[in-house]
Amino acid sequence: MLPGRDPIGRAAALAGDARTSRATGFSRVLGTRISWTGVGDGEFFCPGCGGDRNYQRLTGRRRFTLLGVPVLPRGETGPVVECAACRHHYAVDVLDHPTTTRFSAMLRDAVHTVALAVLAASGTCSRTSLTVAATAVRSAGFDDCTEDQLGALVEALAADTGRVYGAPCGPGLAIELHEALDPLAPHLAPTGREAILLQGARIALADGPYTPAERDALATVGAALTICADDVTRLLAAARTPS
Repeated sequence: MLPGRDPIGRAAALAGDARTSRATGFSRVLGTRISWTGVGDGEFFCPGCGGDRNYQRLTGRRRFTLLGVPVLPRGETGPVVECAACRHHYAVDVLDHPTTTRFSAMLRDAVHTVALAVLAASGTCSRTSLTVAATAVRSAGFDDCTEDQLGALVEALAADTGRVYGAPCGPGLAIELHEALDPLAPHLAPTGREAILLQGARIALADGPYTPAERDALATVGAALTICADDVTRLLAAARTPS
């Protein structure tokens, strides 16, 4: 045998090439094709693009093809979500993630609700607490929020619901907090959930130590944000310690 020659290896390579060629040829004769039909559209957060995009919701029918021509139905597939920008397909649960615009609104409303809850629990609604609360609410997106507006809202809520300043977190207030925070919590990192609780803690501490009613309100905030009780206690203690 001449150096560098391997008849067995060459034969195996040729056989492999032949198998690949036959498989390629077979796939050109027989295959499958999906025919997509749009069943809805809207706006979503595209994980591929990393931002808000338009989408189309599609359902598909799979068919066998012969020489590229659909011949026999093979059943349905989907539904899927197709991004109008990148054209990638995603499972429909991608729609559970809020758009950037919706997420910003949810976060803004959550901070506003927490601020009102803590102010109502404080029993005094002092100017110092109102200033800290208004700053937090403005930072969350309510750019024109003022101390007077927050004070008026707390008074209006108390008058409308019969809520008493300084009272423990009752069922009505707990429901309001959960309605604002429950949809948001799954989309926040642990640090984001803790940040909302700490904002409430700073409002409560602005006019002195926590009152029992403020602690109760903040515990409800922590529970709605899925922060365990031990971590809530740790965070409230950390907020009380000057940095």
